[in-house]
Amino acid sequence: MTLIRDSETSPQLRLSDRATRLGIIGGGQLAKITAAAALQLGCEVVILDRAAGSPAAHLSPRSQVGNWNDPAVLARLAAEVDVVTLENEFVDASALRALEFAGHRVYPSADCLERTQDKLIQKQTLVRAGLPVAECCAVASRAEVLEAGARLGWPLLLKTRRDGYDGKGNFTVRQPTDVDVAWDRLGGEKNALLVEAFCHFAKELAVIVTRARDGADAVYPVVQTIQRDHVCESVLVPAELPASVVLRASELARRAVAAVGGVGSFGVELFLCSDDQILINELAPRVHNSGHYTIEACECSQFENHVRAVLGWPLGSTRLRSPAAAMVNVLGTAEAPGRPRGWEDALSVPGAHIHLYGKSTSGKGRKMGHVTALGLSVTEAWSTAERAARALHFSL
Repeated sequence: MTLIRDSETSPQLRLSDRATRLGIIGGGQLAKITAAAALQLGCEVVILDRAAGSPAAHLSPRSQVGNWNDPAVLARLAAEVDVVTLENEFVDASALRALEFAGHRVYPSADCLERTQDKLIQKQTLVRAGLPVAECCAVASRAEVLEAGARLGWPLLLKTRRDGYDGKGNFTVRQPTDVDVAWDRLGGEKNALLVEAFCHFAKELAVIVTRARDGADAVYPVVQTIQRDHVCESVLVPAELPASVVLRASELARRAVAAVGGVGSFGVELFLCSDDQILINELAPRVHNSGHYTIEACECSQFENHVRAVLGWPLGSTRLRSPAAAMVNVLGTAEAPGRPRGWEDALSVPGAHIHLYGKSTSGKGRKMGHVTALGLSVTEAWSTAERAARALHFSL
């Protein structure tokens, strides 16, 4: 393994002396785009996924297959690379800690993952740092959900504390009679759950923050996200907000990533309330769907900056290349093959940048790709991206 000095931010240390072999745990689209950014910088990439043929594995001839919670499997990956990073927060922190104990570099760290992968611990960490979040608490029974509803008011959110994403693991409990259905749907008898006060927000916002090993950070524009069925449908860049709100959202996101000790690119989701109060919804210790627009729209994408951060390289500029941008997710609507129809129409849309992830099958709400567009206004960019995204569809 390449030796990396603690003074790795020193200008005397040439880039050629730094780590260049990157291991990524997880093989989905986030790993694929991160790997592409690393390859562009001359890095070697090794992918570890639970199944063969993952989207990212096509970019790595040395990809590995195995259970990423198995210490022996992780040790095999770490032996091949200089730094290990993640595309998801589902790896057990204890497994990563074993790698760190053996002397391997892991970013984000096991401590960081431990503070973020459990949503209750994440919220408690943010509260200790003086950051605003919706009130929440652990619940161990249906009766405790009812008690929380009486205290916090209805509706409220019931969530799994771990492994939830894209609305999976969330249930809006609108009244006491919904508790049994929600409890059963989320597997309350076997899964640790929490309840959270419902936020009547005016807009959903997101910020990508890339944080370096030495604590320096690069903050991307504040964006507005549009959700459909709990899945992000569109990202509008920049969010149309007063300058004071933008500054506050950026600062909260920066402080949130620092509070968990993050290294790399993190996605921070926020709620803008009707009274202009901002609450942190949650953060993801990895590159994030709300930052896909950065590939075309920013001087340095969230993916390239993630690679730079975890390898100890200088961070790049987050400046927008155009006044506005938009990203529209290409979502599956049913079980079908992963190759879309409508290619000709989508490719005929001027200014549309189409990214498909190479998944073998489509499913309802499954993220199959995304389209980015730049423009002089958010409306112009959004219209272009939507035209191309809507032309793509998956069917038998």
